[in-house]
Amino acid sequence: CSSDVFLGRDTYGVRPMFKLLTDNGFLAVCSEAKGLIDISHEMDTPATIAPFPPGYFEVFDLKPNGKVQSIQMDQFHCCTKEPAHAIYDSVERLHTSFDEETVKSNIRSLFENAVRKRLMAHRRIGCLLSGGLDSSLVAAMVVKLSKEEKLQYPIQTFAIGSEDSPDILAARKVAAHIGSEHHEVTFSVEEGIQAIEDVIFHLETYDITTIRASVGMYLVSKYIREKTDSVVIFSGEGSDELTQGYIYFHKAPSPRAAAEDSVRLLKELYLFDVLRADRTTAAHGLELRVPFLDHRLTAYYLSLPEEMRIPRHGVEKHLLRESFKGLNLIPDEVLWRRKEAFSDGMTSIKKSWYAYLQDHLESMVNDDQMEQVQKTFLHIPPPTKEAYYFRQVFEKHFPGRAEWLSHYWMPCWIGASDPSARTLSIYKPDKE
Repeated sequence: CSSDVFLGRDTYGVRPMFKLLTDNGFLAVCSEAKGLIDISHEMDTPATIAPFPPGYFEVFDLKPNGKVQSIQMDQFHCCTKEPAHAIYDSVERLHTSFDEETVKSNIRSLFENAVRKRLMAHRRIGCLLSGGLDSSLVAAMVVKLSKEEKLQYPIQTFAIGSEDSPDILAARKVAAHIGSEHHEVTFSVEEGIQAIEDVIFHLETYDITTIRASVGMYLVSKYIREKTDSVVIFSGEGSDELTQGYIYFHKAPSPRAAAEDSVRLLKELYLFDVLRADRTTAAHGLELRVPFLDHRLTAYYLSLPEEMRIPRHGVEKHLLRESFKGLNLIPDEVLWRRKEAFSDGMTSIKKSWYAYLQDHLESMVNDDQMEQVQKTFLHIPPPTKEAYYFRQVFEKHFPGRAEWLSHYWMPCWIGASDPSARTLSIYKPDKE
């Protein structure tokens, strides 16, 4: 007789899963694609390895000989719908009015609940702290709730950057304000460049901005593992996608277009930001937790009127900022800090990490190679020498697997040729 095999993956793909299925019914799954690439069991030609889509489940009929046949593939949840488990949540029934004060109160309640239920851990909790709005709110709420829950240790926070980087300076102010046990990890360009190949190996991607941002997160995760006893790590991932936090949202042609792109970004998190956050921490045995991607919080925020969610008065994530204004949870100057991408903010405003990378990699790829790029790489040809080098390293470790990435992450509506916010004409940094 036969039985069923069930596969499922969480909505945002915080923990990745890859699937290999041959024509004759051999199935293999792994949280990293590299765990499947050397399998050659009863295959005449290499089998396709693809990410299992987040928010879906698949049912297989298991044959007596151990082979399987797919019989059902369906979506069980998407980010715009309230999850079925909401009826069991500890948050009381939310008020349905779209009055701004009611909305802000609901956001605060859902965010606090999202952090509280992720505090359950048998191992020490720490927080990544870039000094931006998202990570600062997460760290502040973790510290606040850890005191209420009477955790028997201080919460550790971790920031990485050069000595004069905006992130280091802002994170220092936040840590002093919330009373965390703060650690600063000095970032050097040389150390970052040396880490690139290991980073690409762990990421299993050649996306430009993902690799740039992952270097800092990989190095700070390495520090946490080697120098501290924190294992469960909170982070602010997902907020930019949910709350239209990227600077380019100021150029959205309409609230509807902005809302649609926000949902698109959330659905693609497993290819970019969540991929980075999971792989760089998991590479060092850390467990990542991301309260901004709590299903109830995301479903509620996305249910709000489109006009309410757009950036207003030149401020990114206006509604999120207003929800925590005046609560003294984080310093006011940090609450209203302008958006700074992680891969930019860990180095000085005078020169970004991406600029250092491009300078260094200029000599690693020659002009002749760039002239032949369309022939060398048929799938998503690299647009720059930096991207060409990233692709070379990727192909070294994962030859013939370029289709794992469907497109580069790039800002919309502004004709951008580079994903760094600092290259945009609308970028306006805070004063150092």
